[in-house]
Amino acid sequence: MVRALARVDLGAIERNVARLASVAAPAVMCAVVKGDGYGHGMVPAARAAQAGGASWLAVATAEEARGLRAAGIDGPVLVMGALSPEELEVALAARADVVAWREGFVEGLPPSARVHVKLDTGMGRLGTRDPEEATRVAEAAGDRLVGAMTHFATADDDPGFVADQLVVFTPWAEALKAAHPGLLVHAANSAATLREPASRFDLVRCGIAIYGLDPFQEDPAEHGLEPALTLLSYVAEAKTAAPGQSAGYGRRFVAEAPTCVGTVPIGYADGVRRALTNNADVLVQGRRVPLIGTVSMDNITVDLGAGGAAAVGEEAVLIGRQGGERILAEEVARRLGTINYEVTCGISGRVPRAYVP
Repeated sequence: MVRALARVDLGAIERNVARLASVAAPAVMCAVVKGDGYGHGMVPAARAAQAGGASWLAVATAEEARGLRAAGIDGPVLVMGALSPEELEVALAARADVVAWREGFVEGLPPSARVHVKLDTGMGRLGTRDPEEATRVAEAAGDRLVGAMTHFATADDDPGFVADQLVVFTPWAEALKAAHPGLLVHAANSAATLREPASRFDLVRCGIAIYGLDPFQEDPAEHGLEPALTLLSYVAEAKTAAPGQSAGYGRRFVAEAPTCVGTVPIGYADGVRRALTNNADVLVQGRRVPLIGTVSMDNITVDLGAGGAAAVGEEAVLIGRQGGERILAEEVARRLGTINYEVTCGISGRVPRAYVP
């Protein structure tokens, strides 16, 4: 029995990609596998996504592109992030497409490079805000030009601003495509793919949803998505607690009635955030039990109830299903005041990943 494990259902990723591809059709599917596949494992997630119909993969860094190629993964790969001169060499050596928004960047690229020009329509990060400059970059790219792109700032919560961004992006992209008929126009992330048909263009870049996580922070099942990740440990110890006895650093849980405290050997070094202290549930023996006391580096404690000693050795699920109960990453995120992305990306490398087909 392992102390902590993240079990990843690759079949769920494959089915989620197929589901999103059917929504996006006839647009091409690009699966975003940056951030170690949002904590699920970049290479296994990429292979599952390709099996589900993703013809493109996207990452944030040159090293991620190199990692895909080193694993023997073929097909188009887009590096979406900024690149230093040294990182650019790594990206090009990995046969990855790169993103440009300055003429000087394009002019230094070799003839074999493949370029996507980025127009900043409202995200306010990478890209140029000037459509005329973006067009000049595209013309400077010449035969190296592959795509035209933007990035939505509010697709998950403000469709009105998405519409504003499309007002800027669409005419620029259409004019550029008229001059370059083979151009791939792309803008949509997971939320826009599901919510904004006008944003799908030629290619969609789906990240969070391919892992069965809801881009709107509600219930992925509402969009036909299956969560791929289960985070689990086990009950290593259980001891009675009389009224007045405590559990954990700082005595942040003190028993008010006789109960049984279970110790689960997983903690903040594994990605279970300390802010979940007295603020989460764990599934044990098919039921929810409250996380009590302070989350420490290597352990948490749970209130198993008066008869809880029988739970020693039983599986403890922090994210996922057990019996008829489930705990979604979205629930954990709400308790933390964050988003599901951070919950799964925050599962540390100390937690082994196990993959099931």
